[in-house]
Amino acid sequence: MKFKKLLKYLLFAVLTGCLAFLYSFSSKRNERKKISKIEVEFEAGDNHFLTHAMVNKLLIQNDTTVKNQAKSVIDLYKLENNVSKNPYVEKAAVFLSIDGVLKSTIKQRTPIVRIITDKGSYYVDRQGVKVPLSSNYSARVLLVSGVKSDKDVKEILPLVRYILADNFLQKEVVGIQKYDTNEYEFSVRSGDYKIDFGTLTNVEVKFKKLKAFYNTTFKDKTIQEYKTINVKYHNQVVCTK
Repeated sequence: MKFKKLLKYLLFAVLTGCLAFLYSFSSKRNERKKISKIEVEFEAGDNHFLTHAMVNKLLIQNDTTVKNQAKSVIDLYKLENNVSKNPYVEKAAVFLSIDGVLKSTIKQRTPIVRIITDKGSYYVDRQGVKVPLSSNYSARVLLVSGVKSDKDVKEILPLVRYILADNFLQKEVVGIQKYDTNEYEFSVRSGDYKIDFGTLTNVEVKFKKLKAFYNTTFKDKTIQEYKTINVKYHNQVVCTK
């Protein structure tokens, strides 16, 4: 009985040793494998600002492309960090497949507004992050002028999100002007008239008044007679011709 028990232990030890050897051999062989290919995927197919070639240039290690480098020397964390630092990237993941393919999945930032200043212009995404303009793509978004600080940007974002969440307003409002009095004026798609919105108080009420006014004046086609539509006063819409 003792001999059988000893034999079992010996057999188990031999099998364990064999498995360890095979794993070590396989692991070392895998580490010596070189990166055969680089694959870049954009979430939802949205690659307006960045191209595959531009991302490939970000996947650099030791001042050269990672392609044909050994898997063992690849620093995935550093590569992912390089890609994530790009101002057009919202989220990135970099990983290696068993067959030596370096894959990178990227979610690009989606601008919702373009801020125009005396010094130039830039985009802002839904998270309030500034995104530089690109020579590859020009986003069709709301144009905002009169904004002078990050505080102003933070203040206007809820208004922009409200407009974008409404199917009619999203199509109608094309520009927003902020004045030093903290009052806002909208440029619209349907005519040369302006919407005097006032301050950002009672936003929902003001938009309801505006849409009710539109419903009436669009039907009788009188809206084009006005230069300004003022919704900042309580329970009324004041127009000037």
